[in-house]
Amino acid sequence: MTAEEPVPYLDASLSTDRRVADLLERMTLTEKVAQLTSISPTSISGFDAEGGALIDDDGTFDADLARDVFADGVGHVTRIGGGPSLEPERAAEVTDKIQSILVEETRLGIPAVPHEECLSGYMGPDGTTYPQAIGMASTWDPELVEGMTERIREQLLAIGSAHALSPVLDIARDPRWGRTEETFGEDPQLVAEMASAYVRGLQGDEPSEGISATVKHFAGHGLGEGGKNRPTVHVGERELREVHLYPFEVAVREAGVESLMNAYHDIDGVPCTADRELLTEILREEWDFDGTVVSDYFSVIHLITEHGVAKTNKEAAIQALSAGVDVELPKIDCYDTLVEAVEEGRISGAVINTAVRRVLRQKFEKGLFEEYRTDPDDAAAAFGPDANREYARRMARESVTLLKNDGALPLAQSDSVALVGPKADAPTGQLGDYAYAAHYPDEESNRDIVTVRDAFESRLGDAVTYTEGCTTSGPSTDDIDEAVAVSRDSDVVVACVGARSALALSDDVDARADQPYLPTSGEGADVTDLSLPGVQDELLEAVHETGTPLVVVVISGKPHSITWADDHAAAVVHAWLPGEEGGNGILDVLTGEHNPSGRLPISVSKSVGQLPVYYSRRPNSRDERHVYTDSDPLYSFGHGLSYTDFEYGDFELSDMEVGPAGTITASVTVENTGDRAGHEVVQLYVSEEEPSLVRPVQELVGFERVHLESDESVRVSFDLSVTQLASHDRHMDLVVEPGPFEVRVGRAADAIEAAETVEVVGDRYEVPNTGRSYTTDRSVERD
Repeated sequence: MTAEEPVPYLDASLSTDRRVADLLERMTLTEKVAQLTSISPTSISGFDAEGGALIDDDGTFDADLARDVFADGVGHVTRIGGGPSLEPERAAEVTDKIQSILVEETRLGIPAVPHEECLSGYMGPDGTTYPQAIGMASTWDPELVEGMTERIREQLLAIGSAHALSPVLDIARDPRWGRTEETFGEDPQLVAEMASAYVRGLQGDEPSEGISATVKHFAGHGLGEGGKNRPTVHVGERELREVHLYPFEVAVREAGVESLMNAYHDIDGVPCTADRELLTEILREEWDFDGTVVSDYFSVIHLITEHGVAKTNKEAAIQALSAGVDVELPKIDCYDTLVEAVEEGRISGAVINTAVRRVLRQKFEKGLFEEYRTDPDDAAAAFGPDANREYARRMARESVTLLKNDGALPLAQSDSVALVGPKADAPTGQLGDYAYAAHYPDEESNRDIVTVRDAFESRLGDAVTYTEGCTTSGPSTDDIDEAVAVSRDSDVVVACVGARSALALSDDVDARADQPYLPTSGEGADVTDLSLPGVQDELLEAVHETGTPLVVVVISGKPHSITWADDHAAAVVHAWLPGEEGGNGILDVLTGEHNPSGRLPISVSKSVGQLPVYYSRRPNSRDERHVYTDSDPLYSFGHGLSYTDFEYGDFELSDMEVGPAGTITASVTVENTGDRAGHEVVQLYVSEEEPSLVRPVQELVGFERVHLESDESVRVSFDLSVTQLASHDRHMDLVVEPGPFEVRVGRAADAIEAAETVEVVGDRYEVPNTGRSYTTDRSVERD
């Protein structure tokens, strides 16, 4: 674009609001609507490539087609690097060409927002792959997660991205759901704090320096009927607000997240894509969110194809935009009809303007008008086979959770090891469904994935004998005899088992049944059985019969019902989906090079029929049992063992009475009484003793991960605002009720070490809209 004289929207010295207003005034209706759309470079009219593509299978960019496609501008460009699998330097080059066409060759010169996926690292060639989110959550270390997303930010900025479709804030309480692995677990407080750290690291200190994070899926996406992906959700308003909306509220109000994505499902008949109460009244009017709402991929047209609440693309577009969805992703299905809808009087131009302002504001705040060019040299510097590998290894080992240990771990240096199981030498089997190598298994990448076998053979050499034994899907047991033979001749058996994670691309049950390695975790890979898939239990039983001590390592994105392993194995370890350095991280723990420090972010059930087993159920759910099964989980939320011992003592509250708007300090001494250094996660819970409505048996309100040398002790203190004890009354007002609250400290939800009661005195207190505290301030005093 050229201009004979400066115009306000191109003047960086003016306020963002002034620039947005000036640009909006200059735009035609067609140009405005274009800002609410996105273009996929791999297909203009669909993923089947009908109508051409901006980037072909060879990575060639069609500049002439781009000039036609972008003639009126565009809001987002979808996954320029990850979608067509472009190497980082090439992704930077293509992004630069697209932005140059938009800025230099369109009437108004408005750049696009290029977005990518980055749940466990940039989902494109050569991006570092960290543990999947459920593994991140098991570290209980927000600072560690923030450091990870700072590194993800550097790689995304280097290829010209400005926006990322992560993290997931859904609450996972039904592990049949395949997307459990993408979450931070079952507890809203843990999810809120881990997700907020993720957002802070990705976005940076200033919008112009960071990547816009997108919290998703708004809201209640983990509650689908039958543990399935995308079906109807049945949830009361109180539970919706206190559990499922809570992490989003914290991300908006505390972390300042810049984008949000709606969920696919409907809540009691109202699709989230068309839910004005969620997307406007709660999100914007109550929480003052001023960022952009982007649609989950194809969710606008799903108003026709899945929900049946719209008959035409135009009706779907009107419903979604009116509810509060600003940008349709990943391509134009419906929103191009909005021009005609305005001209017909079916939607107000003011509604269009409101959404366009949000999109333009993001572009100005990201500095895209001033710095839209991308340098391939920067991409080359940010990527490479060794980029961030040490951090990925640290993330992996700190996420590994020791569930049981009868003395088999750590492994002795003199041990001969039989390494068996389908997850011991499965590179993509260590990755989550939104990792590049798992999502695109046929594409090449320069990232080496270190498997457990790689790590064992590299460090232990001839002391290790490997055989697979079986696959994750089965049904063949032919190779189990070989696993038995190597187990019989070894000092210890390490069996790596679990589920295969990947996006389930087909909804055709018969077609999926023919896949030889069917995913049982990941988006669309929902299950009815939480046992280890295939014949893996038979493998474990067979090698155990040799009498050789058995160490079971679960490498999976969900908790499995592993009661047999708990009863018979000498040790049980959950490594989740540990990423590209997973093999090294796991072996660091098994050998004792790293003292296991992970803690469960989700409870592990004894069987699928026992569900739900999340720790914060209400008393009538927690106390009742099935005929043959109690209601206790196999392993509780917060559980995790160490190779050392910790003792708790001198727990006290600063006050035994407090006003409803006050603060109390809870302090406890924790001592490492063992003979080696290690991490302990100190967990603070609260139980309301005399509630007017039925409340959870206890709720997590704070936690602190501390590292202690042998014989070292620390004093851990939590400053707990009484507003964190608030709940919604019969009229759905957020209130603190007077009465007794038991404050508990422990090492897990079922391992409370001490408790004291504080009395909230005074009148019932209605918490102001902006007067709530979300996190406890923590301090650690060392002797």
